Amino acid sequence: MQPRLKLKLILNDDATLLGPGKVALLEAIQREHSLSKAAKSIGMSYRRAWNLIAELNDAMAEPVISTQTGGHDGGGSVVTESGQALISLYHQLETVANDATASLRDALTTQLRRRD
Repeated sequence: MQPRLKLKLILNDDATLLGPGKVALLEAIQREHSLSKAAKSIGMSYRRAWNLIAELNDAMAEPVISTQTGGHDGGGSVVTESGQALISLYHQLETVANDATASLRDALTTQLRRRD
């Protein structure tokens, strides 16, 4: 089994800009149309999800989600165009990184202890 890459983008202050957790959260929001439901669906606390979205919104030029508070139709969250672009760019980076390192990961695999 070949080792996988886990892509994490870091800013100058060593803060994580984007990684698998934030992307999973954005994708869950796309599915659930709710931050609380999205957080629950991926096993994340609402507070953690809220903080991750706040970090993204602080770092990005445009917000990554748009929220509506409750009311007659209920509240909800929608991933913005900026958020959708961020998800797409992250997956493109993952693909490029995986493709670029495939032979090196193959070489590493030959050095691993076999587990049956």
